[in-house]
Order: sequence, then structure tokens, then C-alpha cells
Amino acid sequence: MGKIQVMLVDDSAVVRNTLTDILQQEPGIEVVASAADPFVAAGKMRDLVPDVIVLDIEMPRMDGVTFLRKIMSQHPIPVVICSSLALNGSETAMRCLEYGAVEIIQKPRVGTRQFLEESRIRIADAVRAASRANLTRLLGKPISVQPKLSADAVLSAPRKMTALQTTEKVVCVGASTGGTEALRVFLEGMPPDCPGIVIVQHMPEKFTAAFAQRLNMGCQITVKEAAPNDTVLRGQALIAPGNRHMLLKRSGARYYVDLKDGPLVSRHRPSVDVLYRSAARYAGPNVIGIIMTGMGDDGAKGMKEMKEAGAFNLAQDEASCVVFGMPQEAIKAGGVDKILGLERLASEACRLGR
Repeated sequence: MGKIQVMLVDDSAVVRNTLTDILQQEPGIEVVASAADPFVAAGKMRDLVPDVIVLDIEMPRMDGVTFLRKIMSQHPIPVVICSSLALNGSETAMRCLEYGAVEIIQKPRVGTRQFLEESRIRIADAVRAASRANLTRLLGKPISVQPKLSADAVLSAPRKMTALQTTEKVVCVGASTGGTEALRVFLEGMPPDCPGIVIVQHMPEKFTAAFAQRLNMGCQITVKEAAPNDTVLRGQALIAPGNRHMLLKRSGARYYVDLKDGPLVSRHRPSVDVLYRSAARYAGPNVIGIIMTGMGDDGAKGMKEMKEAGAFNLAQDEASCVVFGMPQEAIKAGGVDKILGLERLASEACRLGR
């Protein structure tokens, strides 16, 4: 299989050069073209059609949102949005996902070594995920690789569970590429008395607040970005803030969430593995685990730990995934009890949570 061919579209020469340096160091990825605006990009695409486009939003002559819509209506190509607008979780960035963008990532801050290194990991993974994305599913709706840390970096392996003094169920959900739409379908299917839900969706910092607000407007349940010490309640979903690990914890019969900084785990922060490990430790057999569409294997180890602690785990099936990577890896690891289509996950979680 050849290298993933990438085109960069950004009006900043510094950003184009930085992104080129980041991606050219990655095995299996090649930057084949760059353009200062969509008009230049369109001209180059007459002779070269890339596998993935990395696209800015704010540009002269034509903005990235307009260009994205033209691409998806005329010649669909996987697009990763790389913009400073992701920093404030703008409505514009949300529209990009609706129009078919595969991923939203932050522009790397030049000169900040840690942020650049984490940006390298996130950008490269986003490009790889985009190259494998099922655009039919997505559009059906209106340097050497660094060591990959496990959940040990944030929380030690779960101890053997003791008997719990509560029978209240908690639904723990992990998702990545394609997860914004999958979570909308899942949460809109939840009745007001559903079990409490905690969610890790791979997203940029501050983007999750706007995402949660939008979901909250269309659901029967309450959806909010998690804050430290938030209680897990029936009829409510808590979404981990971008760039913070979220852990499920327990005090007496009360479940609540804790937020932590720390390194990328399974190449992500927040990490699904961190949430799942905490759920295995503090909730064990009271957990209903769900793994949804996404690239990579974040959540596979944690889901196996939850199963060993007595949880019942569901995986989204391949046919309904934008990228089948995360569910597939969890299935391979032996942590999944049942595989279902996206439309059936909510009803099954509620049945198990009675």
C-alpha cells in the first residue's frame, strides 16, 4: 500500500511549513501539495487528487467552509480541519463536521515544544483516520512515532472489586472519528429516565462545550461538558472536556467524575482507556460499556478490564461506523459482549440499565 498523499490548504506559509515538517516525518504519509487558498488548491487538484486534505477555515478569497461544501458535493475527499477556530469551539467548526469533515484539530503552536509534539501525534493520527474513513457513512447525514502510553500513566491497574453497595448502572461511552454523529443518534435515542452516561469523545480543547450544548438542545436528556466532581445522574450525559482525562469515581452510593491533566494515553487526552479503567475500578459490574466508531485502539484494553470486573460491553458494528478501528480492536481484545448497529445501542443500554 502506498503512502497517504496529503494536500495542505492554509493561507499561512509558517503553518504550511510546520504541517509539512510534522507530516513528512511520519511513516506512510507524504505531503504532495500545498496551497495558500482554495482557488490555488482547486487548480492543483486538476492534476493531482490527494487522499486527504488538511484545511484551514479562515482564508482569503474563499473560506474553508465553502471549499469543504464544494469538495463534498462535487468530488468527496476526506478533509481534516486544522484551525485556530477549534480553540473556541466555534459554531463554524461545528458546521464543518455537519458538512462532512472527518476530524477537527487545533493548529500547532509554533515554539511550544510539548504542544508541537502532541500536535504531531494528533495531526498524523487524524490524517490516517481520514484516509480510512467511510465517506458514504459520513455524508449520509444532512518524526518517529513516540511510545504510546497506557492508562497506567494516569491510573494504576484496577484492584479486584469488592461488593458494591449500589445497583445503579452507569453507561461509559468511548468514540473518536465519526463519533460526533454517532453520539447524536445514540443520545437522541435515550429516554429521560436512562442510566447516567459518561462519554469520552476525542475532540480539541474547548470544542466539547459547544458540542455538548448542541446535543443538549436535541435530546430528551441533559447533556453537558463535565466539570470536576459532577455527579453521574439518571437522565444526564457528561462529556469529557477536550484535553482533560475524565475518570469515573465513587463515594458511597454516589458516582461522580474527576478530571485530570497528564500525558497522552493511547495517543489521546482525553483517553477512553483512562475512563474505562476508572470504571472497572470503581463501578465494575454496574457498568455498561460502549465503544463506537474511531481510528486506533483507544479503549480496547480498558474495555477488557471492565469486562473482567463484571461489566457488560457493547460495540458499534462495522456497517454503521465511519471508521471501524476502535470497536474492532476492542472485539479482538476480547472485551466485547455484543455487537450492534448504531441505531440499537441506546435501546440496548437502557434495557441493560433497568
